[in-house]
Amino acid sequence: MDIFNKLDAKNTPLGQYWDVHEGYFMFPKLEGEIGPRMQFQGREILNWSLNSYLGLANHPEIREVDAQATKDWGLASPMGARIMSGNTKYHEKLEKDLAEFTKREDAMLLNFGYQGVFSVIEALVDRNDVIVYDAESHACIIDGVRLHLGKRFVYKHNDIENLETQLKRAEKITKETGGGILIITEGVFGMSGNLGKLKEICALKEKYQFRILLDDAHGFGSMGKTGAGTDEYLDVQDQVDVYISTFAKSMASIGAFVASKEKIIRYLRYSTRSQIFAKSIPMPLVIGNQKRLEMLKNSPQKDKLWAIVNTLQEGLRERGFNIGTTESPVTPVYLNGDMTEVGNMVMDLRENYNLFCSIVTFPMIPRGQVLLRLIPTAAHTMQDVEETIAAFEAIADKLNAGTYKMGGIEEYMPQ
Repeated sequence: MDIFNKLDAKNTPLGQYWDVHEGYFMFPKLEGEIGPRMQFQGREILNWSLNSYLGLANHPEIREVDAQATKDWGLASPMGARIMSGNTKYHEKLEKDLAEFTKREDAMLLNFGYQGVFSVIEALVDRNDVIVYDAESHACIIDGVRLHLGKRFVYKHNDIENLETQLKRAEKITKETGGGILIITEGVFGMSGNLGKLKEICALKEKYQFRILLDDAHGFGSMGKTGAGTDEYLDVQDQVDVYISTFAKSMASIGAFVASKEKIIRYLRYSTRSQIFAKSIPMPLVIGNQKRLEMLKNSPQKDKLWAIVNTLQEGLRERGFNIGTTESPVTPVYLNGDMTEVGNMVMDLRENYNLFCSIVTFPMIPRGQVLLRLIPTAAHTMQDVEETIAAFEAIADKLNAGTYKMGGIEEYMPQ
C-alpha cells in the first residue's frame, strides 16, 4: 500500500469537517491590528481568542523596539546554533533577567514553547526514570512523555490521592532500575483555567523522592504578585525544580525559556537536542523579548487584566453560566449540545452578535458538551464585557429553547 493513501484529513478528529468548516471554524482569518476589535469575514468582531494577557501585542513601545531591532540586526543574526556560533551577550542578558525574575539560579532560552517543553522532558530523563504526569496536560507534555524510553504513569487531573497511587507504582520501578521520578504538571490548565495542585504536590516531597517540572505557559505574566507565575502565586517557587514558560502568551512574542538550578541549566545547554541542532533565536526577538520582560515586571496592566477577568467571570456566574472551577484568566463557558447545535450557535454568535471566541469540542472534552473559551486581556474594556455577557444570555436562551436544532448553519450566514 502507498503510505500516502491513508493521509486524508477526513480521517482525523479535527479534520473530518474540513471541507465545510475550513476558513470559518478552523483556520479562520482574523485581520487588522491585534486587539479586542479585529476584522473577520469583512466586518468588525469583538475578539476573545488571543492570549495577549497584558495587551502587549500591539503596545506602541513594543512595536518601536521590535522595528528598531529588526532594522539594526535583520532576521538572520545570529547565524547558527548557540552552541556553535549563535550566542550573543543579548541572549545571555535575557536569560540572566528571566532567571532573576523567576527566582532561579539560571535560565536557558528555547526557540519555541511547544518544542522546548517536549525536548527538555526528553533531556531530563532516561530509560531508568519514571514520569508521572497530569491527565489534562498540554499536547507538548504528552509528546515529551511519548519520547521517554522508560515507564510513565498518568494521574487523574489534580487528583492528589491518585497521584500518590502512581508515585507508589513509580517507586517500585525506580527501586529496580536505580532511576528517579519526574512529576509534570501545568501552572494554569489552558482549557479549564484550573491551577495545578502545586502546594499539594510539593507537600508530597516529605513522603516521596521526586522532582517537579512545571509548564506555566498561561501563568507567566498573569499570575503572582509580580507576574512571575503560578508558583509565585502559590508561594512554592523554591520547591518547583524546573520552570518552563513560553513568550507566546503574556509576552505576545515567539520563544520560551526554562529556569532551574545552575547545574541543571548547564546540563540542558549541552543535552537539549532541539537547541543544539537548531538555529539560535533571531536578534530582533531577543531584543523585543527583553523589552517585553521589562514591561511585564510588576506591570499595572496585570491589575487591569484581573479587573476584566473578575467582572467577566462574576457576570457569567451570576447569570447561571457554568464556567467550571477556573482560578485564572482562562474563562471556559460549558454548554450542552450536539455538533449541529454547536455549529449553529457559534455561527449565530459570530454573524449576529459579532463575537469571536474559541470553540472546543470532542475529543478535547466529552461528547455532547461544548466549551466556548474566552481569554480576557488588559486591552479589553468593561463595555466589551457587557456586550459579551448579553450575547451569551441570548444564545443560551436559544440553545435551551432548541432553536439551534432547526435548519442548517446556512441560516446564520450573512446574506
